[in-house]
Amino acid sequence: MEFSTLTSDFYGFENGLADNEKELLVKLRHWLETEVKPIVNDHWARAEFPMMLVKGLADLGIFGMPWEETRPFENTAVFRGWVALELARVDASVATLVGMQNGLVMGAIGVAGSTEQRAEWLPKFATGEWLGCFALTEPLSGSDSAQGLRTVAERDGDDWVISGSKRWIGNGTIASHSIVWAKSSEDGQVKGFLVPTSTPGWSASKIENKQALRIVQNADITLDKVRVPEANRLQNGNSFRDTAAVLRLTRAEVAWAAVGNSIGAYEAAVKYGSERIQFGKTIDGHQLIQEHYAKMLGNITSSIALCTRVSAMLDEGIQRDEHAALAKEFTTSRMRETVAWARESMGGNGIVLDYDVMRHFADAEALYSYEGTREMNTLIVGRAITGKAAFV
Repeated sequence: MEFSTLTSDFYGFENGLADNEKELLVKLRHWLETEVKPIVNDHWARAEFPMMLVKGLADLGIFGMPWEETRPFENTAVFRGWVALELARVDASVATLVGMQNGLVMGAIGVAGSTEQRAEWLPKFATGEWLGCFALTEPLSGSDSAQGLRTVAERDGDDWVISGSKRWIGNGTIASHSIVWAKSSEDGQVKGFLVPTSTPGWSASKIENKQALRIVQNADITLDKVRVPEANRLQNGNSFRDTAAVLRLTRAEVAWAAVGNSIGAYEAAVKYGSERIQFGKTIDGHQLIQEHYAKMLGNITSSIALCTRVSAMLDEGIQRDEHAALAKEFTTSRMRETVAWARESMGGNGIVLDYDVMRHFADAEALYSYEGTREMNTLIVGRAITGKAAFV
């Protein structure tokens, strides 16, 4: 299998990747086309996650790529962005699972764990032996997690006792382990804990009737005096600033996933347009349809350019919160436009799951909101522009 850039990568940004990065992308594309694409619409319709995919992702080396303990080879944040794009191009739910496992869960350990914790825990997530979830958001605390967190951890000798509730926790009903964020009753600071989901007092219930990212198993979590040892506290996570450092790492990859979701809809629309005949010719020969294609490709190309630079800034050690926030806000907003144009170009068939676009259309709404809403990200950027915080 030879590497070639996606036709939707109009300016050929992928050509800048290293040879071993391109090689893994080729393997990932083949696996997605043969193992994921044929089953994804059925699982989306039934709101079920195909658990067999976890092993395939682990075998490819997709989990743990940022960390020295687990990466298959030294790689860049730009490459990891392309992985998120390729995943979301086929299915945003699979991309979201990887983002949780590889970014949020392993990211929490990589950023806030001790050297010993990293060495012990990261390989278990990288091999898929452990599947994780990231329990931060609460029923009454989402955008204001820095101040509004209500889950409490109380020190009891060599243990911590955690009580509280979490909501919208991806993988919540299928994870073996969770990173739980709670406020310490000792100092009022947010701390992170690795909690096996089999621990007494932990319970999870699936959020039903979700109409975006239906394959992702989001859950309401209840922690009723869940007891974990001090050894399971992330030793370098001492305040919400450390939690925010994890989110900063993953926010840019969500921007990449938004581009991938846009590309998935765009490619499906272009394929449909080459086959659907109206007024005696295929619809891709009509001016109005070609205008849609050009607008979609423009959104995709500008978003790739922005994502490439913001990830390069992470590689260079100069990326700040406002850089990741602008990337997430811009690409998800352009994604919303792109999936709408893709659906519109397909007429009535655009709302039928068989043609893929409707799945990308619906999933866009979740990508638009999680990892920081558009409004919150604009406030982060606005603060950088003006020097004034408008978070009220």
